[in-house]
Amino acid sequence: MRSAKRNNAGGISVSRSKLGRGARRRPDRSHISRRPFVAATFAMTVDGKVTTRNFSPVDFTSREDKLHLFRQRALADAVLVGHSTLKRDNVRLGLPQADLREARIERGQMPYPIRVIVSNEGKIDNRLNIFQSDISPIIIFSTRRMPPQYRQALRQKATLHLSKAEHVDLAAMLRILREKYKVRTVACEGGPTLFRALLERGLVDQLNLTVAPYMFGGANAPTLTGLSKEFLSASVHCGLIDMRVVGQECFLTYRIKHPRRRWK
Repeated sequence: MRSAKRNNAGGISVSRSKLGRGARRRPDRSHISRRPFVAATFAMTVDGKVTTRNFSPVDFTSREDKLHLFRQRALADAVLVGHSTLKRDNVRLGLPQADLREARIERGQMPYPIRVIVSNEGKIDNRLNIFQSDISPIIIFSTRRMPPQYRQALRQKATLHLSKAEHVDLAAMLRILREKYKVRTVACEGGPTLFRALLERGLVDQLNLTVAPYMFGGANAPTLTGLSKEFLSASVHCGLIDMRVVGQECFLTYRIKHPRRRWK
């Protein structure tokens, strides 16, 4: 049975009896006792594209969706982004809305979340906008592949964690965030390559997805899980816990279901 009601944002919230019971039930977090809870937030077109074929920034969502992104960011202790996405969007990863910062302070959080960047090669330009503001600490997870000149420049702006492996160990990264920086919740904002890597390792717990009323088409335009032609290593089961419609957009919240694991 479905019910629909008008919400405060002028849209319609749609719920089902089972969905409502699931939303009230405390989620099983036994699988994340050693790492933060990770919630990823994306917007996509009706045909599943998150950007255009050249990966350039494209504005295809409403003001409400942009506020939705900030609200999700404001809930987290840290915001996580891949280097390629950061370079293309060149954002500071801040919180422009004073009310969101005030709410964080009331919850006992810092005004802004810690900003976390992931890059395997580490060739990150220290002139990017994120490095021009000191609103919150910046932590970079990379590898020893980071060239010396980049290490020297970035150490003046951020804390570096460089592993000996070819690629950043994402599970280890999350454990460090939890144990060293006391991060309990992470807002992942892409891009699709990072999201897929986290997803395949069972490191995503929630997906906030906005469906916008456009279609881009094209095999070379990335979807939520990037451009890879390969299937995921295993199917990922998502449970819908919330859905609302505002204007022409649909805002969906999924809880990612994890198989129970036994910790050694």
